[in-house]
Amino acid sequence: MPANSQPPLLFTPITLRGVTARNRIVVSPMCQYSSADGGPTDYHLVHLGQFAMGGAGIVFCEETSVEERGRKSYHCAGIYKDAHIAQYRRINEFIRAHGAVPAIQIGHAGRKGSGGAPWEGYRPLTADDARHGNPPWQTVSASALPASDGAPLPHALDRGEIAQVVAHWREAALRARDAGYDIIEVHAAHGYLIHQFLSPAANQRTDGYGGDLAGRMRLCLEIVEAVRGAWPSDLPVFMRVSAVDGTASRWNVDDTVALVRAAQERGVEAVTTSSGGITGPGTAHVVPRLPGYHVPYAERARRETGVKTIAVGLITEPRQAEEILQKGQADLIALARELLWNPHWPVHAARELGMPNYLDLLPRGYSWWLKRREEIRDVTRKATKA
Repeated sequence: MPANSQPPLLFTPITLRGVTARNRIVVSPMCQYSSADGGPTDYHLVHLGQFAMGGAGIVFCEETSVEERGRKSYHCAGIYKDAHIAQYRRINEFIRAHGAVPAIQIGHAGRKGSGGAPWEGYRPLTADDARHGNPPWQTVSASALPASDGAPLPHALDRGEIAQVVAHWREAALRARDAGYDIIEVHAAHGYLIHQFLSPAANQRTDGYGGDLAGRMRLCLEIVEAVRGAWPSDLPVFMRVSAVDGTASRWNVDDTVALVRAAQERGVEAVTTSSGGITGPGTAHVVPRLPGYHVPYAERARRETGVKTIAVGLITEPRQAEEILQKGQADLIALARELLWNPHWPVHAARELGMPNYLDLLPRGYSWWLKRREEIRDVTRKATKA
């Protein structure tokens, strides 16, 4: 890179309240179905640690439930017990020691709980599972409507139960801070509990938590207020939304912009715009999966509200990521499956975008040896040309 040129935006640090990430690369939350009684294991230390070692700026753990019944399956992550705090703190100390910012996404599956892993077809738990020690549990939602044909009927939360759920989010935020996270994200997307209240496809309530847009947004905004109130003022709160839910536009981008604006007024610093999930599995998609298919949602939310946005969705090429940032369509770039394929994607991206000393993103035990290899290659290339 010439001495007078600016570094790529992808590798320009970004400050969010009192937190500075070394670059704009975010490891998106990815459910692993490998937790034990809600808590992380050595699997998570290796899984998440590799992304920090690979040079990412922010490393999210997977969606983490605020209460036990809020998990999708018995193997999903949670932060509903004090015993979880030290387990997560160990991982976060490792992530931070390798230059990345540890982040957590907290959520609640609602009516999408009491099921199996995706490789089991997200099937509901049955009496046969109960005989093997994994009995089904009563799920909850905005209304007593199943997520899909054959899915269990959820219990419609009453006002007192809603207050308890909001309290669980606040308690989860307090535990998350004790566990050493620097960023917390409220998961309001993918057909999980908050989305079930937001979308008229799942919410048929006639009280103050249903009906018009303001009523359907009420739970989400109460949760945002509870989390923001429990979270240190110098640390950022993010939110993830499904910009469209795919059910004849019953939740659309206009609704999303209104929600983002209201959440921003309550202290949300950045928003990840995703899509779909109100029916079927959380991975169900309603937007054609083309490279950067969620970017237009991030761009519109950013333009109309001024909130910082995180672009996600088939962003795999470094120049593609840089172009999104240069055009002002988003402030950060989140990758998921591409990082499962190549945890060192940030280093490769830095090299492709012309960053000097790109190997310094790696731990010294890696970078020192790789720099020596590059020196040998340079010598060999010069000798070949001579």
